[in-house]
Amino acid sequence: MPSRRWRVDRQKLPPNFSIKRARLAQRLIASRVVEEDLIEHPLRLVAGVDVAFTDNCSIGAAVLIEYPSLMLVKAKTVATRTRMPYIPTLLAFREMAPTYLALRKLGGEYGLLLVDGNGRLHPYLAGFACQLGLAVRKPTIGVAKKLLVGEVGEWNGDWAPIYYQGKVVGAAVKTRKNAKPIYVSVGHMISLKTSIRLVKKLSKGYKLPEPIRQAHIAANRAKSLLGRGELECI
Repeated sequence: MPSRRWRVDRQKLPPNFSIKRARLAQRLIASRVVEEDLIEHPLRLVAGVDVAFTDNCSIGAAVLIEYPSLMLVKAKTVATRTRMPYIPTLLAFREMAPTYLALRKLGGEYGLLLVDGNGRLHPYLAGFACQLGLAVRKPTIGVAKKLLVGEVGEWNGDWAPIYYQGKVVGAAVKTRKNAKPIYVSVGHMISLKTSIRLVKKLSKGYKLPEPIRQAHIAANRAKSLLGRGELECI
């Protein structure tokens, strides 16, 4: 069972949100995640998603990156009303709507999705990358900037396994020498070994892999447009 430190402050939740139903959904999601390599070959296009926030709006960004050149092909954004506060372990319920809508605008030709958030590296083994990966039915990798759960094991060059409750649920990965690691885990339809390999291949001199870095740039650009009244929050 997850640690007690993940108990949720119910006063922060919307009045119509049920923690019990959310946890049941996460258990169901965890049971449906596939940790096998079902990725297309050759891989040509990779999508990345990120979310930026204002006081009332969530700006979802989805980008398409050509592989292996890592050139940006296109970017789409959607701004929606924020209906859920940030609560660890429940990130998917806050960010699902804007990212899913942005991905729909992007189109479905990508063969791999990178998500700014955790996959299996989650107290219920069902982080945002798992939920989004199941929704879009694409091979999906979770990439987080902070360690949510688990302990980092012995380093094997530029990566180290992360253990939680006696199992390997992710990996700490260094994409450049002087940067802190990022935390990689399976979202759906891919193995951890392949996730680590592809995250490194999708990085080009920055801490974050290029699909997520470009999605972050697109989200913050849209945030500026929203602030100037040039983008509508739906």
